[in-house]
Amino acid sequence: MSRRGFLGVAAAAIGGIMLAPGIQLIEIAQAASAGTPGAGANPKVRWGMLIDTTKCANGCTDCVTACNTENGLAGGPDATRAQWIRKIEIKEVRTGRTASAPVMCQHCAEPPCVDVCPTGASFKRADGIVLVDRHICIGCRYCMMACPYKARSFVHEELTDQKPDVPRGKGCVESCTMCVHRIDKGEKTTACAEACTKAGHGAIVFGDLNDANSEISQRVRAVRSTQLRPDLMLDPGVRYQGL
Repeated sequence: MSRRGFLGVAAAAIGGIMLAPGIQLIEIAQAASAGTPGAGANPKVRWGMLIDTTKCANGCTDCVTACNTENGLAGGPDATRAQWIRKIEIKEVRTGRTASAPVMCQHCAEPPCVDVCPTGASFKRADGIVLVDRHICIGCRYCMMACPYKARSFVHEELTDQKPDVPRGKGCVESCTMCVHRIDKGEKTTACAEACTKAGHGAIVFGDLNDANSEISQRVRAVRSTQLRPDLMLDPGVRYQGL
C-alpha cells in the first residue's frame, strides 16, 4: 500500500472510531504540528496584513496576478484553477456604498482548519502563519469545509514546472502562505503587498502585528479596522480598514 493510501485508511479509522466523542481531531492536529517544519518560527512575531478598502481599486487584480505568478498558480493552457487570493465586491444594502477587497487565508489565531485536520497537515506556525504540509495532507478537504472564508483550494490535476520554493501537489489542499518562503529568507513583504504598492494603491500593509514600531501596528492603533467575521472569535491576522 502506498504511503498516501495508508494515511487515507488511517484517517478513515480515526473518523469512524475517534471522532464520535468530538474531541480527538484537535489533539491529533496539535500533536502532529508540534514537530512540523516551521513550528519553531519566532513566537514573538505575529505576521499579519492590514487592507485599506478605501484604496483598493475596483477592477484591479494586481494582487491576484502577483500571487499567481509568485506561487506558480497560473500560466499555460493547463493552468491550475487554484486561487489563493480573490477580489470581492461588497455593497452596503442600506446605503448602497460599495467597496472592493482582496480575501485570502486569514491566518487565524484559532484556525478551524487546524482543528478539523485528521493528520495534522494543517498547522499554525509559532509566528501565526497557517500552512498545509503536503507530505501528510490526504486530501480529505475537511479544512475546506471548516474555513468560513472559503480560502482554500484543492488541487485536482497533475502539476508541472513548479517553483522550488513553493512545492504543490495533486490531491492536496492549499491556500495563501503569506509568502512564507520570502519571509523565511528575511524579505519584508508579500508578493500581493509589493504589487499593490508598485501599482500606486498602497492598500495592503504587511508586517509584524506584535512589533509596536512596525507600520502595520501603528496603523492598526491609529485607524479603525475590523476582522472578517469577528463573531466567530478566530482572531484573524488579516485586518480590513474602511468596512
